[in-house]
Amino acid sequence: MATFISVQSKKASEVDLAKPLCKFIQQTYPAGEAQSDHCRAAEELNKLRKSAVGRPLDKHESSLETLMRYYDQLCSIEPKFPFSENQICVTFTWKDAFDKGSLFGGSVKLALASLGYEKTCVLFNCGALASQIASEQNLDNDEGLKTAAKHYQFASGAFQHIKDTVLSALNRDPTVDISPDTVGTLSLIMLAQAQEVFFLKATRDKMKDAIIAKLANQAADYYGDAFKQCQYKDTLPKEVFPVLAAKHCIMQANAEYHQSILAKQQKKFGEEIGRLQHASDLVKTVASRYDEYVNVKDLADKINRALTAAKKDNDFIYHDRVPDLKDLDPIGKASLVKSTSVIVPISQKFTDLFEKMVPLAVQQSLSLYNQRKADLVNRSIAQMREATNLANGVLASLNLPAAIEDVSGDSVPQSILQKSKSVIEQGGIQTIDQLIKDLPELLQRNREILDESLRLLSEEEATDNDLRAKFKERWQRTPSSELYKPLRAEGANVSNILDKAIQADGHVKERYQTHRDTISLLCKPEPELNAAIPSANPAKTMQGSEVVSVLRSLLASLDEVKKEREQLENDLKSVNFDMTSKFLTALAQDGAINEEAISVTELDRIYGSLTHKVQETLKKQDELLKNIQNAYQEFSKMKQSNSESNLREEVLKNLAVANDNFVELVANLKEGTKFYNELTEILLKFQNKCSDIVFARKTERDELLKDLQQSIAREPSAPSIPSQPAYQTAAAGGSKPAASTTPTPAPRTMVSSKPQPPARPPPPVISTANTPVSTATGATASPAPLPGSSAASTAPSQAQGPPYPTYPGYPGYCQMPMPMGYNPYTYGQYNLPYAPQMYQNPGQAPYPGPQQPGYPYPQQPYYPQQ
Repeated sequence: MATFISVQSKKASEVDLAKPLCKFIQQTYPAGEAQSDHCRAAEELNKLRKSAVGRPLDKHESSLETLMRYYDQLCSIEPKFPFSENQICVTFTWKDAFDKGSLFGGSVKLALASLGYEKTCVLFNCGALASQIASEQNLDNDEGLKTAAKHYQFASGAFQHIKDTVLSALNRDPTVDISPDTVGTLSLIMLAQAQEVFFLKATRDKMKDAIIAKLANQAADYYGDAFKQCQYKDTLPKEVFPVLAAKHCIMQANAEYHQSILAKQQKKFGEEIGRLQHASDLVKTVASRYDEYVNVKDLADKINRALTAAKKDNDFIYHDRVPDLKDLDPIGKASLVKSTSVIVPISQKFTDLFEKMVPLAVQQSLSLYNQRKADLVNRSIAQMREATNLANGVLASLNLPAAIEDVSGDSVPQSILQKSKSVIEQGGIQTIDQLIKDLPELLQRNREILDESLRLLSEEEATDNDLRAKFKERWQRTPSSELYKPLRAEGANVSNILDKAIQADGHVKERYQTHRDTISLLCKPEPELNAAIPSANPAKTMQGSEVVSVLRSLLASLDEVKKEREQLENDLKSVNFDMTSKFLTALAQDGAINEEAISVTELDRIYGSLTHKVQETLKKQDELLKNIQNAYQEFSKMKQSNSESNLREEVLKNLAVANDNFVELVANLKEGTKFYNELTEILLKFQNKCSDIVFARKTERDELLKDLQQSIAREPSAPSIPSQPAYQTAAAGGSKPAASTTPTPAPRTMVSSKPQPPARPPPPVISTANTPVSTATGATASPAPLPGSSAASTAPSQAQGPPYPTYPGYPGYCQMPMPMGYNPYTYGQYNLPYAPQMYQNPGQAPYPGPQQPGYPYPQQPYYPQQ
């Protein structure tokens, strides 16, 4: 009776997890100890997968522990790595556990780039291995019973979890073994077997019969529900159905047997007999229909003994009326089992290999936070630089501070000399020329990387479209055009950035050509610079004036503001705050992260004081510039005006403007060079991403093509067998009534359902002396017409007496006796040790014909239809 159903494990194809995970880690995390730790963890994960699904597992607790640890690790890395077709593309291939191919209407195997699919298949194997371990337990002791019950309930919970999550995890039709209907039935079967184990435990412990009856009745109910679920579906192996039906009857018989004992104790002897009779009928049904699957001899003997004794006692002593089955009170039910919920971690020995790595949601939030932080810092720095450029422009237009320093009229102002020295120290015009020369090469390199990446996508997409057009609905995978949309959008964004960079480079070059001569003048030595500046009459009378003192004081204050801005810019760039703990706390508390609210609050707290100081420097500069302009108006009124002084002032202004332009051009060109170099790194990662996904798609394409070719090869060459020609179904000896359209079952002796050939005629008489041989009735061998027919009539519908050639399966077949000493390899057709005597029935003419090779009788001629 102890026959239990175990589930076959799924088989997985080999997958290298380490390589794509390490590549993602190297692209995402900076080089250092953390990156190395994460890569080592990826290698350990790959080894764990090989141990869990890369080899056959023993039916032991340690094997199940390995599987559960791998499942827990998959659940742990799911929020930390972006497994998808267009990011970390790893294709997992699993075979159908029942491996029936198209017989179940599903695929023999399925390959998906989905971590949810891998989790589902691993959990299925956890449930399958648990059922195998439970079925191997010794149910004759308490330890074996407890272990079996625990594993059956775990298997039930695993299959139930798959039923609830498989469709959302895969986003497509799964193989039949993990479809909701199949795993739902498996879950119920495991629950029924766990209930049966508790029934065995109660029986072993000799608990009250009322309790045992309820336990057995509940188990019968579970088995019955499971049988109903799969009765009309070919989703499970065929041997499962009779076992479920037998178990339902057996557990119902046990329930009736123990309830009959309770009835006897209550002196309800008629009810006792009625229940025992029902139990006996149930066991007889099992013995007659399912004896090859379940042995019920012991149970049947026990029930029959009790039934015989009960009938004897009732007939001689009690004479109690035996009620009908429908009049018996229903037996109660008591369930002691429950599907074990799948709560991660399911392994007691689980240790997260990627414990130090934050979840992907936190990584994304950190990325958005860093972007917000960069926007805030860049905006503040841009405001300060713009204000500084504005102040420099205003001073250059007023020829300050050169105007108040040029008191001799024939020497280079000190501020101009400082600017010239600064330009020369930075390399002068040669620096700008070299930077401008490098830009096209950097741009071309980035453009080539982008074009090559997009070419890979286009070629694979074209191949996918061709195969989709060829196989149509058979080509069941995500179209490349849809899958590559994010990558193409990213490529288009980079292309737009490059176009804007080209425009910006053009503006810089144009600006450089405008100020090139003046910048060149600044790069010359002091004597040449002094000679290039026109002389003018000195304005010594203004040297000690109050206006000059006010201007110098205001210019000094403006310089202090500029220095304060430089310090603020450094402070803004140096602030660093790790938001990981904030986001992890929010994720743990709420299950989600409101990144915008958290980031805005923290950025205001961290950068609030600095941004306030930036705004103060802007207001202070506005006031200083206003005062400088007013003081300069008074200074220009007092200053003597002539053509020489105006020309000298114009040249000094141009030199000041040239210095500002040199500083800005160098900064812009260096920033552009840095931009192109950083963009190269981004584009190389983009190219790797494109090549990885194209390679994964190619591998998936090859697998799908292989499956399609095998599927096409298994298909029949014609949709149906063509109908038989009329001459094959017509009667051989004349017309027959039309055949019925209802098919007639073939006789058991038939080996095929081919149409019957015409009846064979008797063989001719073989004579060695060429003399007529008499038949048994004395007729000669000359042909004689049949009654009512001519000599040329068709062959008779039945052969006229043996012997005639036959073959196994032909109607009327009987084995022909061989002569003693006959050896078909020694004697030919006509060189037998003695000549066989053939007899011809009256009215049949001999007809010699060509001999059929290897056949001991003449070949049958063709008789035309009349």
